[in-house]
Amino acid sequence: MSDILIVDDERDIRELISDILEDEGYATRKAGTSDECMEQLSQELPSLLILDIWLKDSEMDGIDILKTVKRDSPEVPVVIISGHGNIEIAVAAIKQGAYDFIEKPFNIDQLMVVIRRAMEASQLRRENTDLRRKETGSSEMVGSSAAFRGLISQLDKVTKSNGRVMLSGPAGSGKEIAARYIHTHSARAAAPFITASCAAIEPERMEEVLFGRESSERGIEPGLLEQANGGVIFFDEVADMPLGTQSKILRVLVDQQFQRVGGSDKLRVDLRVISATNKDLEAEINADRFRQELYHRLNVVPIEVPSLADRREDIPQLAEYFISQFNEIQGLPLRALADEAVALMQTMTWPGNVRQLKNMVERVLILGEGTGPIEAKDLPREEEKATDDGRVVLSGALATLPLREAREAFEREYLLTQINRFGGNISRTASFVGMERSALHRKLKSLGVVTSNKTGARVAHVEKEEDLV
Repeated sequence: MSDILIVDDERDIRELISDILEDEGYATRKAGTSDECMEQLSQELPSLLILDIWLKDSEMDGIDILKTVKRDSPEVPVVIISGHGNIEIAVAAIKQGAYDFIEKPFNIDQLMVVIRRAMEASQLRRENTDLRRKETGSSEMVGSSAAFRGLISQLDKVTKSNGRVMLSGPAGSGKEIAARYIHTHSARAAAPFITASCAAIEPERMEEVLFGRESSERGIEPGLLEQANGGVIFFDEVADMPLGTQSKILRVLVDQQFQRVGGSDKLRVDLRVISATNKDLEAEINADRFRQELYHRLNVVPIEVPSLADRREDIPQLAEYFISQFNEIQGLPLRALADEAVALMQTMTWPGNVRQLKNMVERVLILGEGTGPIEAKDLPREEEKATDDGRVVLSGALATLPLREAREAFEREYLLTQINRFGGNISRTASFVGMERSALHRKLKSLGVVTSNKTGARVAHVEKEEDLV
């Protein structure tokens, strides 16, 4: 897209416009018929198309070519010229997406003003599109735990194909980062990655946002599917997509084409679809809130993104990564983590997962004083808090139990937390808590604590929770 294509059935007009533009420093190409025009377009798209309405000895007139260009290459601005112009033709041309309309015989200065403005507008659109395509939501995956390694192994496998992927996992666990990782390491890495946040888009606007819109007042407004052509469309929280839109997206997946809202032409797209949800889609299907056919189309390769509780070993690495990022982006202090702070973070509950950890790190850096290591006292505490004299305030539930039951409940929760902190590694847990490994095994058995595989990692849990008070 580096030159201007001039299409006019009068050779003198073509040559005149070409000479004027070349004197101004533009490169040009010329075509006298619709066939020549379409051939030129197929070879390479121009930066601008100057198009005559009436073309002798041609199968298509200027309006037909305009409609085709706006359907297949809406980023190319088109300036219409005609010696037989009237207001009806001008309105028709603008409605079909023309940038402007000039009537022959045209004033050269007027022509140049329109061309410069059209080129500037086109450049601005391309820059905005490039910015959206390069929008740098992070694709860097951080961690080393068994659960994390299992996730990366699955993601690496799907980067080699164009198969549809369904990412499931709790809110804040990093599903969008996983989707960007797939895109960045795939053959489509240079193409756009477009996010459709289904929970954030107003239901009544969903179709306009996804499919785009055509109107006489505002012309053509490409939607997210059109912007993602050649790359990836990421449906974030796909369970929140309205049922009516779900049926239309299902048709797009089948046909790889759609119509803009208010339009009549079908646009063909080449898309890879990645979806994400924190809901049980099968339950949503049973409740008639999600289409079963769409679920099967999207769920070709299901991948579970583990919660932060399932990858506690990664917490120190993640926290250090966030500290480094906030230092680089916001200029916040580059602080180390004290061992006690690491231990506390690995034992905390994280309902908001990685997003919650990131927010907490940012808050600590903003509100903290100095540049020394982050201590345990700098972190927000949970239900059980230490008093000024070092005593621990018991939770209401624990304080109501007899001593023996309270001790067992405390030991059970304490050991569950420590085992999960060390990724199910009994040897490391025994070393930290100061017990022989055999003694720890006996203690775990007496407390009903077992470990099992989950998302590629060993996770501790209570064997029979219903028997415990």
